Amino acid sequence: MKIPIRTVDAFSEVPFKGNPAAVCLLDEAREAEWMQGVAREMNLSETAFLVPGEGGFDLRWFTPAAEVDLCGHATLASAHVLWEEGRLAEDEPAVFFTRSGRLGAARRGEWIELDFPAVPPRPAPAPGWLEEVLRCRPLGFAESSLYPLAEVGSEDELRRLDPDLVRLAGLVDTGLIVTCGAASAEHDFVSRFYAPALGIDEDPVTGSAHCVLGPFWAERLGRDALTAYQASPRGGVVRVRVAGERVFLGGRAVTVLRGELV
Repeated sequence: MKIPIRTVDAFSEVPFKGNPAAVCLLDEAREAEWMQGVAREMNLSETAFLVPGEGGFDLRWFTPAAEVDLCGHATLASAHVLWEEGRLAEDEPAVFFTRSGRLGAARRGEWIELDFPAVPPRPAPAPGWLEEVLRCRPLGFAESSLYPLAEVGSEDELRRLDPDLVRLAGLVDTGLIVTCGAASAEHDFVSRFYAPALGIDEDPVTGSAHCVLGPFWAERLGRDALTAYQASPRGGVVRVRVAGERVFLGGRAVTVLRGELV
């Protein structure tokens, strides 16, 4: 049996930018070991597995090393594929049932808007290892139920980061957000995201990190609608809108590969 699989560059309108995700279209659920093997074979930061169900699609995400509870860019890629392949009508919202509850996606012109949970961070003392791992002196630190967050002093400092990823992998089993205010008026804030324990040294554009970043910067800047840039080598723009316990994340996507698992 041949199983359709697509590669989509999420949070980008052009190929080879943003964050690539594989999207595997299944007719029925498969065992986790098989899905982990496919994700390892694809060797992208995330591979999404979709199974049609009543009222939506069951959705699971795997890095090359582990299954994760929440992923933004692979959800964006999944919604893009469902509309592009005609699995959903163009004006029909996508509904996903996941380990993080019900998530949604809707078309907004050329953009796709994801409906995700807000995960506000709380200020906390910086761990003793943080400065040595980042190889810079952070301005502040915060914890959340999803990822910890470190703030640095400038976009130039953020772009020059060269953290000790080997050490970080042994200290943080999810991922670490590093952020600061943007240097230009084009964006409100910028960030980078490192998750070596999950097999992702640096994630190009991390939707789920903006579940934390959105509330953090909305409170800081006094505005609910923000534009973010993730300053990885590939880079990508995320529109962020904070609405109480939800965060709406906007991005674009482009398919770069269509194939089949045999």
